Amino acid sequence: MLIERLKFKVAPNLRENFIQKDAQIWTIALAEYPRFLAKQVWISLNDHTEIIFIICWATLEQWKAIPQADLQTIKDKFIPALRESYPVVKSAKYQVRKFPHF
Repeated sequence: MLIERLKFKVAPNLRENFIQKDAQIWTIALAEYPRFLAKQVWISLNDHTEIIFIICWATLEQWKAIPQADLQTIKDKFIPALRESYPVVKSAKYQVRKFPHF
């Protein structure tokens, strides 16, 4: 499994709207692609402007197989819904390794 980690900075009073619009636009759109597994939203208890999305894919190849034009179409819906752009502050990729049970 591959984990995509995206960190955003959003004003605390706009945070819930950002999360709701993301769920309505990004999450629903990504769920249509094969091997999208799950998405979590992490809200920092220390920094009220920090939001982290954890997106789980079966493989890197399947995640990267999403056409750039499709991603741009989703982004073109998301930004107007928020009336402002919130760029990714930090992104990272992780591979989950399972170890045998002992």
